[in-house]
Amino acid sequence: MGAPRNYQTHAVVIKETRIGEVDKILTIYTPELGKLKAVARGACRPGSKLGGNVEPLTYSLLMLAKGRNLDIVTQSQTADAFPALKSDLWRMACGLYILELVDSFTVENNENGPLFDLLLNALNWLCQSDNNETVLRYFELHLLDCLGYRPQLQRCVICNSPIKPVVNFFGFGQGGILCSNCGQKDPAAHSISVEVLKVLRLWQRCDYATARRVVLKSELALELEQVMQGYIKYLLQREVKSIAWLDELRKTQFDNSHVRG
Repeated sequence: MGAPRNYQTHAVVIKETRIGEVDKILTIYTPELGKLKAVARGACRPGSKLGGNVEPLTYSLLMLAKGRNLDIVTQSQTADAFPALKSDLWRMACGLYILELVDSFTVENNENGPLFDLLLNALNWLCQSDNNETVLRYFELHLLDCLGYRPQLQRCVICNSPIKPVVNFFGFGQGGILCSNCGQKDPAAHSISVEVLKVLRLWQRCDYATARRVVLKSELALELEQVMQGYIKYLLQREVKSIAWLDELRKTQFDNSHVRG
């Protein structure tokens, strides 16, 4: 007896591509099957029963039918539409950045339950948090953990010496911390302060409830972002497209705050 033609799964919709006038191809992330692509026929038609259930930044229960090339979404029901994300441009941009990271780092049909849980949790944290920079950095760090790219933060990855409480370096190509001696010999290494290393070490081993209690001053937040995005860029060998939009929104918020002041 063959595999059933129809199956049901929860999924976060991470991407959509229009095909023709009314159909679209979805990229979804599921707890049991990892990343999948599926066709949502008629989803762009006014009054479609699929409609908003299959938009990016939506967590839905989907019924799918096996197709020759791509599976087909036959029914859908929204479990969480994350309205707090979709009603706020900055939170939406943060959510789309998270979706792009998941899409960029994963291949189809490769189950990763912990990554699914992290993705769903991160979207909920974005809805609840006023400090979304913490959500993004914590998500990035634990995304890499789920995918086997956990950075070594305790000892120098070259000479294995203990890391002293001085300015050290992050070696993107080496996947972790370089002591001050080894780091100075690597022109591609990025300097990392004692404060940033402390935060990364804490966040690597703690839950989000603990991580969110860390107060990030602007200089600390900027250095954390530079280190994490430098490592991500090295692993992907390209920039994440959503970063440009995040930077633009940050600049707009900064300019507006100064005008109000």
